[in-house]
Amino acid sequence: MTSSEAPREPQNVDPAELAKFTSRADDWWDPTGPFATLHAINPLRLNWIGEHAALHGQEVLDVGCGAGILTEAMALRGARVTGIDAGAEHLEIARAHAVESELEIAYHHTTAEAFAEHHAGRFAVVTCMEMLEHVPEPESALAALSRLVAPGGHLFLSTINRTPRAFVEAIVGAEYLLRLLPTGTHEYARFIRPSELAARLRAGGLEIRDLTGLTYSPITREYRLTPSVAVNYLLHAQRPDPGGAD
Repeated sequence: MTSSEAPREPQNVDPAELAKFTSRADDWWDPTGPFATLHAINPLRLNWIGEHAALHGQEVLDVGCGAGILTEAMALRGARVTGIDAGAEHLEIARAHAVESELEIAYHHTTAEAFAEHHAGRFAVVTCMEMLEHVPEPESALAALSRLVAPGGHLFLSTINRTPRAFVEAIVGAEYLLRLLPTGTHEYARFIRPSELAARLRAGGLEIRDLTGLTYSPITREYRLTPSVAVNYLLHAQRPDPGGAD
């Protein structure tokens, strides 16, 4: 495992948003703690990624990796994984947990923009889950994410749609009524419509391959994928490879 340089200014980081997660870094790997939702949805998002792209033996980058829940899951599938995050506290936990899990993962304390300066076009798979709604300039992050994808490579994103239903379910329901997330986790104004996301990715030279929703049933207490993208959704995009098949 390797460490890296601290993020350099200017950075696309909101200290208040980052503090929401770094303040709970020690609880990241508790499946019943404040990040229980991430543990619950991880198999769904991992399988969804695996349905669209090979992971075994591939160079994979997890952006906004936190303490490594998805990062480790992809490494267990045989990927050569790098994880980056703006939270130093997250990465301390991530490195320690990777050692316990006997996994070789390179973790770097940096942002997508800074990392893309030296690693553009390197990764066969780039993931960025539940991060875009927490950065001040998602457009900047999306441009950097697009640059990191190799020709023929894949980008996988998840975020929350900006709809009245999303406000009711993702904020009022998930944070205040069902207590699935700590209160104050999300701000409605930061949510991103799929059309906005897709337009930015196309501007970065990527093609949209799949768009699917993620929903929670308070009756069964289970998450599942759904055709509706009115609230949480996942998007798969790919960079065309001029020298070969997609």
